[in-house]
Amino acid sequence: MRSFAAILRRDLMLAVRNQGEMLMVVGFFAIAATLFAFGVGPEANVQSRMSSGVVWTMALLAALLSLERMFALDFEDGTLDQLMLSGAEPAAVVLAKTLAHWLTTGVALLIAAPAVALSFQLPSQAYGALMLSLLLGTPTLSLLGAVGAALVLGSRRGGVLLSLLLLPLYSPVLIFGAAAVEGAILGIATTTPYAVLGGLLILALTLCPWAGAVALRHAVE
Repeated sequence: MRSFAAILRRDLMLAVRNQGEMLMVVGFFAIAATLFAFGVGPEANVQSRMSSGVVWTMALLAALLSLERMFALDFEDGTLDQLMLSGAEPAAVVLAKTLAHWLTTGVALLIAAPAVALSFQLPSQAYGALMLSLLLGTPTLSLLGAVGAALVLGSRRGGVLLSLLLLPLYSPVLIFGAAAVEGAILGIATTTPYAVLGGLLILALTLCPWAGAVALRHAVE
């Protein structure tokens, strides 16, 4: 637990000192979604109908931007080797870095999401569903992303490989996240999408730290 807390505190301090990455993620999310809104035209019905899928897709792509650097900087300067040699549990290292990533990017996306959804004229009754679906879905994106980032660690084309590896795995989160918002727009039951998102989060919390730990061990050997 001490190793987990120390790694989490260190990563959060580094993120606070270097806010460019977080601003890049939020900026991409806002700009890409807004450009999409301009592209589909000013029709309120069209924008409202597409809002759930577009906002969720842009949030997913924005989260993907910062994943490659989750372990890369520590790997390059030798910090990751020191962590492995210090006796810190690799799964705790993965979990701490994943939590730091979500707190600095996932929470930022949560804060920016209502303003982005406003550009698509999202109905007022769907904002709660949007926030809840992102709250359940974005941690899963970070957990899966941690495994992917560990697997491509040290690769020359890590960013491309990471995208190819993660986008298929992200599809269920995207589908059910958008379905929850769409259900709220149409006024139908959204219990099933929330249940699936919660199940995916529990499954990711159970498996991803250990899978990421195996990948980290392999990368530093």
